[in-house]
Amino acid sequence: MVTTPGPLQLHTQNSDNEAAHPTDIFAIAPTKSSLLSASGSSHIRVFDTTNPEFPLVQTLNGAHKLGCHHLVTSANGSKAASAGFGGEIKLWSAAEDGTWQEEGNITDGNKAGEAWAISLSEDGRYLASTTHDGRINVWETTSKEKIREYETKGSFGLSIHLSLDGRFTASGHENGSVYIFNNDTGRLVHSLPGLIKPIRTLAFSPGCKLLAAGGDAKTIAIYDVSSGEQIAILSGHAAWVMSLDWSATGEYLLSGSFDGKAKVWSIEARTCVATHSESDKTLWTVKWLPKTQGSEKFAVAGAGKSISFYREASGS
Repeated sequence: MVTTPGPLQLHTQNSDNEAAHPTDIFAIAPTKSSLLSASGSSHIRVFDTTNPEFPLVQTLNGAHKLGCHHLVTSANGSKAASAGFGGEIKLWSAAEDGTWQEEGNITDGNKAGEAWAISLSEDGRYLASTTHDGRINVWETTSKEKIREYETKGSFGLSIHLSLDGRFTASGHENGSVYIFNNDTGRLVHSLPGLIKPIRTLAFSPGCKLLAAGGDAKTIAIYDVSSGEQIAILSGHAAWVMSLDWSATGEYLLSGSFDGKAKVWSIEARTCVATHSESDKTLWTVKWLPKTQGSEKFAVAGAGKSISFYREASGS
């Protein structure tokens, strides 16, 4: 990847056509051939990422009556989960023809705030969710039974991520705390030195050796998962960091902020190598797309009510 020229815009799904969401887009989630999106409206939409026009191919009507704030897919692309403002979590499964079907609900009292951030395991078998009072719940998605509950110090869990190897669950909280739990033992592994201010997003690297966390401190902390040591601070955003996502190789980290800027960071150089000013409106969510034909692509979405797709410039 050559980063000097910055990202090249491929396409934008605008708010002026049927592919748009009528309200802020809070979450996007990729599979190998599609991108799912959710917003403050009741629908979830699915776009074909194998087509250069990224057409809308399915709308899941009325998925969440009060809107959807989190949406995730499993790494193998077989499962999706969405969390609504009413407190409900819905599970979705991908059919052989690529369409999505509702598989059922996971609820714990079905109260607003009882389920906030969510994350799926690589195979979609397990789902982790945060709550307003700091608990971390882990569910088995087939039986829809809660199999584990982690306790923290009671601060609102704003973000959560299950590591790709299934060994760890990490959570970020309103009070700036970051925790890593061992899923095999059910024990707390690390209570990490946080960023003092709310942690709105975190993500394990593909190899599960590093954890990135960001939020209202406007910086991104990089932690060593094994030791719990903070090994780097990435500075450059002028507003809250709302979303983080690692590239497939773990070489680059993508971030989106409250002021509408998306940045690509080199982990080896520990510096920003590309910045795109999407708009002056909040980027709630940024995601890399699965790598195809040797090119790195990513998508960003937020308060602009549209999804923009980009390709990193390439060359020698």
